[in-house]
This record gives sequence, C-alpha cells and structure tokens, in this order.
Amino acid sequence: MEAMVEAQVQEMQLREQYLQGQQVDTVYFGGGTPSLLPIRSLEKLLEKINLIFPGKKSEITLEANPDDLHSSDLVAWKSLGIDRLSLGVQSFQDQILKKYHRAHNSEQAKKAIKLGREAGFEKFSIDLIYGYPHQDHSLWKEDLSIALELDPGHLSAYALTIEPKTAFGSWTKKGKFLPASEEFIAQQYEYLLERCDQAGYLSYEISNFSIPTQIALHNSNYWKGIPYLGIGPSAHSFDGKSRGHNPASNALYLQALQANKIPFEEEPLSSEERINEAIMIGLRTIWGVDTEVLEKKFHVDILHEKQVELQKLADLDMIEIKGKILTLTRKGKLLADSIAAELFLDSYDASTTQS
Repeated sequence: MEAMVEAQVQEMQLREQYLQGQQVDTVYFGGGTPSLLPIRSLEKLLEKINLIFPGKKSEITLEANPDDLHSSDLVAWKSLGIDRLSLGVQSFQDQILKKYHRAHNSEQAKKAIKLGREAGFEKFSIDLIYGYPHQDHSLWKEDLSIALELDPGHLSAYALTIEPKTAFGSWTKKGKFLPASEEFIAQQYEYLLERCDQAGYLSYEISNFSIPTQIALHNSNYWKGIPYLGIGPSAHSFDGKSRGHNPASNALYLQALQANKIPFEEEPLSSEERINEAIMIGLRTIWGVDTEVLEKKFHVDILHEKQVELQKLADLDMIEIKGKILTLTRKGKLLADSIAAELFLDSYDASTTQS
C-alpha cells in the first residue's frame, strides 16, 4: 500500500502541468476503498496535493462503505480537511444487500450518517440502486423513505444494470435471475423524482439530488465540462481537448512510474466529439446546454442545425428551450440518452473551430 501511495505522489509531480495552471478546487478520494488507507497515507496525499496544486479547496470528498466507518477514523479524516463522505449504501434491505454482495447490513447503513455527524461531518452523499425486481415497488419506496428520513443532504440513485461479467449477468444468462422490465424501472425513477421534489431535494443531474446548498461540487465540475486530473490505477483525466486513462493493472501502473514514465493513454477528441459530449452531459443537468457557449467555441449554431429535431422534442414536451439554453423536462429525463443522440452532430467542419 505504501508503494502505491508513493507512486501516486510521483504521478502528481510528473503531471503537474496537465491542467496548465488551472486552480484545483476540489479533491475526490474514490475508485475502490480509500477509507481503508492508513490515516498517514491520506495525510501524505493531501499534503502533496496542496503543495503541487496550492490554493483553498472548496470540497474534499472521501468514498467509504458503511462497514468501514470507525469513530476514530472519522475524526481523523475530518481533521485532515475532508468535509464530505460519499457512502456506498446501495440499499437498506438486507435481502438485497446480500444479492449485491455488500459487506454491510441495513443497520450499519442507517448508522453511517449518525457516526459521521458525531465526528463533525455536515456533508454526505448516499448511493442507492433502484430497479431491483420485485412484485411491487414497496422495497424501493422503503429504501427512499429511510434515506430521506436520514436527510443526508445529497443522494445519488442509479438503475440496476446487468453486466455480462458479473454475478447478475451470469445468473441472468442461466435463468436464475429475471431483471426488471424497463417500465418497472421507469416507474421507480418517476417515484424518485416525485419523492425528492417533495423532500426539497433538487434534481440537479439525472441521477443526483440534493438540497440546494449541498450540491456535490466535485461531480458538478465533470458535468460542467471543467478539466480534471485523475491519479492512480484506472484513473481518468480530461484537459478540455482530450481525455485519457491510466492502466487498470496495479502492476503496470507501478512499473511505469518506477521507470519514471507517466502511465497515461491519451484519447484526443475531435471537435464533433467535444460538441456531442457537451450536449450529452449538459442535458443531464439542471444547467442544461448553453448553445451560445458552443457557438462561440465551435462556430456552430445548434438551435439552427437541429431546428427540426428541437421543435419536435419541444412539441412532445421532452425538452425546454429558454433563450439559448436547452434543458430536459421531467418527461424528457426518462429518455435522456436517446434525446441527446437526436441532437448529436453527424458531421462537422473542424476548420472553423476555436480552441
């Protein structure tokens, strides 16, 4: 573990110029179980972050599982400046947690926020999964009720997806598991929107909800297209014009840094890809797609280029057009990906592009 921390410090030093002097405003410890890192390792990483990327950080988040939380660690994390806990709850139902192969139980999940508050934390994010097949929506309704009663201030909710190389994928292939229908999942998402609205939680991104003062700043930077630097195995980065990723293999990652090489595979983005990505990501958020920004940056007028498609979507109450801003309606959120695809540019003359 110490070797990995040293390698991450070295990667930070080698990639100091990646963000071209832009302020590092937020920090996120995630991608696995950072809560298992020794306190001294977290302290060392934060010291190096502040040394290499100086300036006040508006938010420092740490991912943790409910079974990893101990009062002494929580107090230590808080003393390091970590001010938001992202808790991988997934469900408050023991029967579902066992299916998800989670190490924690429902009581630990419920207790997690209490322990955090006792240690002085005020900002939390709870992850939940909906769409687990059942005879009705009672399990999801109970999960959501418990979550909102705990009042974490922020929650992220994702539909259960069946990936081929997972236990659910194997069970589905063998006929041992029958996934929920798209209609069933859509009904649960509509209930999610309704309940969060009633509780005063803003639907600021399709899968993310918060009281207005507790929007997750770090994740919001992704959705606003702000460049970011990812450090460590599997980490992704984006500099505004290209993105890339580190190898998933710990061995390959360490091997590269031992040779003083940056373990990073760059993926340049064409102008068309950058425009389409801005449309896809922007439509997911409450801030929408600012077509004026795209016009200034890429010399393309989406309102003109996609006039027919936009009118059709507006007539179907799928999209709202306010001046130069495009946002999805509540109805449109159910079909976000397909709506974005309708607005993608199929071809684009990059010769007029501005950097």
